[in-house]
Amino acid sequence: MAVVEQLIRAENDGSISFGNYELNEKKKLENFEHNGDVFKVKTFKDITKLECNDNFLYESVPGTAVLGFKETEGGVEFSVEGENDAQITLGLLENTEYSVYVNGNSIGKMSTNLGGKLNLSVELSGNGAISVKVEK
Repeated sequence: MAVVEQLIRAENDGSISFGNYELNEKKKLENFEHNGDVFKVKTFKDITKLECNDNFLYESVPGTAVLGFKETEGGVEFSVEGENDAQITLGLLENTEYSVYVNGNSIGKMSTNLGGKLNLSVELSGNGAISVKVEK
């Protein structure tokens, strides 16, 4: 399993990785600078949450490890893993329809609410990393 021991890190491809679902107590890291943005992560076994420039970006219940998280103009993509199935909430553009793919398979189109939040579930159960792609 590939938890992020330092809670958040920059990857060579410009993406970030974050989260450690193996922690029994909540840990957080603030003021992580990457590509001109400031990130804050909170993570442990029950929840993983990421903010960018004080804006909500990602949350999972229970906690997860997120690898290669990359935002584009058209959406986000990342790999996620955890010990249990997870409910993921993403902060995107408000009132926008997105196509959602899990492990390369379309799970349909979903729309964000007024706050720009999109909710999806992923089946993890310790099976390794699952890829998620959300695009306009």
